[in-house]
Amino acid sequence: MNTPLTRRETLRRTVLGAAGLCLADRLPLHAWAATPAAKRGGTAKSVIQLWLWGGPSHLDTFDPKPEAGNDYAGPFKAIETNVSGIRVCELLPLLAKQADTYSLIRGMTHDSNAHETATYLVQTGRKAGERVIYPGVGAVVSKFRGADGGYTGQVPPYIVLTEPLGRFDEAGFLGARYKPFATGGDPSQPKFLVEGIAAQGISDQQQRDRRELLGKLDTLPRALPENATLQALARSEEQAYDMILGDGAKLFDLSGEKDGLRERYGRNKFGQSCLMARRLVEKGVPYVTINHNGWDTHKDNFTTLLRKLPELDKGLATLLQDLAGRGLLASTIVWCGGEFGRTPKADFTAPWNGGRGHWGKAFSTLVAGGGFKGGQVVGATDARGEEVKTRPVSPGDVIGSMYTLLGIDAQAKTLHPQGDEARELPEAPYNLLKEIM
Repeated sequence: MNTPLTRRETLRRTVLGAAGLCLADRLPLHAWAATPAAKRGGTAKSVIQLWLWGGPSHLDTFDPKPEAGNDYAGPFKAIETNVSGIRVCELLPLLAKQADTYSLIRGMTHDSNAHETATYLVQTGRKAGERVIYPGVGAVVSKFRGADGGYTGQVPPYIVLTEPLGRFDEAGFLGARYKPFATGGDPSQPKFLVEGIAAQGISDQQQRDRRELLGKLDTLPRALPENATLQALARSEEQAYDMILGDGAKLFDLSGEKDGLRERYGRNKFGQSCLMARRLVEKGVPYVTINHNGWDTHKDNFTTLLRKLPELDKGLATLLQDLAGRGLLASTIVWCGGEFGRTPKADFTAPWNGGRGHWGKAFSTLVAGGGFKGGQVVGATDARGEEVKTRPVSPGDVIGSMYTLLGIDAQAKTLHPQGDEARELPEAPYNLLKEIM
C-alpha cells in the first residue's frame, strides 16, 4: 500500500535528486563521465517505458496460444487485430484495433528466472555477477540525451512514475547524477506530488514563509558566497522548490487536462501515469518509466488479469493515440514489457488456482514509435509458448536498437569507478531489430 508523500518528504527527495545533478562533477567520482560524445542523428528524442513489474504472461497478452489447450491457454480467447495474422488476448480490444502502430517482439529470451537478475538483464543488457554494476537504459539516456546532451527542462531528465523499480541500481557506475527522480504518490489524485499536505494544514503561502525564514537563518551561504558546493546546493534547492511550488509543479498537475481524455486513459494510477508521461515527453523529458506492478501472478493469474489487462489496454492504447495525435509518436519510443514471461502451463491446483511461475525462456515485448515500424512481429515461440523457435531476441538486441534510434553510440567508452573503460552494452555483438527499424 502506498504511503502518501508529505511536502517535506517530496522536497527532500527532490533536493537529493537535484543535488546529484548539480554536484556530480564536484564529487571524486566525476571521472565516470563518458569520453566521447554521443552520436547524433537518431529519430527518437524520448522514451516512455511501461515496466510491467513481476513479468506478465506472454500467453495471456501478446502471444496467445488458444490451440494449446486449457492447461496452457487458460480461459481467455485470442482476437484478431487490425493487422492480418496478428492476434492478442481478448482483454486487449483497444490495442487490437491499432496493431499497425506497434510491433510485437515474441522472440524475447534469456536464462534468468529470478526477479533481481532478470530485471538487471532486461534493463542493462548485461548478466549480473560482473565486478561493476552497469547502468540501465534510463540512466544512459539521461546521460546522453539529458544531463550531458543539452537538456534544460524544468524537471530532471529521468522520471519514474511513481516508485523506483527497486530491483537494481538504475544508474550503476554512472553515479547519482543519472539516477531517476521517483515521484511517489498517485497521479490520479490532485497535486499528487504533495498529496497528504492538506491533512497537515500547511498552505503554499505558509511553505513560502517557512522558506523565507530558513533563508534568513542560514548564514553560511552569505559567509561563503564563492563556495562552489554551496552554490550548487542552492541551485538544487531552487529546483526542488520549483518542483513543489513553481512551474515545475504545474507540469505534474493533471487538473487542466480534459475530463474526456482522462477517462480514456483510465481514472486509475496506471492510466493517469500514462497521461503524465505524455505531458513529460511533450516538454522534452528524455526518459520516463511507468512502474506498473502487480504482474507476479503465481496465484490467481487469470483473476488478476481480469483487472490488470483492461487497465493496460486503456492506458497504453490511449497513450499511443495521444502521442500520434500530437505528432510525438515519431520521436518517442514506447517500450512495454517486464523482466520475463510466465510459465506456459498454468497450475490449477490449490493454492495456485491458475497461477503461472517465472519464465525467462520465452516472453513478449511491445515497441512503438521513435523509428520503430508498426504492424510487425519479430520472432515466434513454439505451439505452447515454451521455447523461442525462430529469431531469438536478447535484451541487448532491444536496448542496442533503441540506442541506435536515439542517436546514442552504444559502444561509447565510459570510465567506471575502478578506472577501466567500459561500454553501456556488452562488447559481444548484438543484433539490431532491423525488421522493425
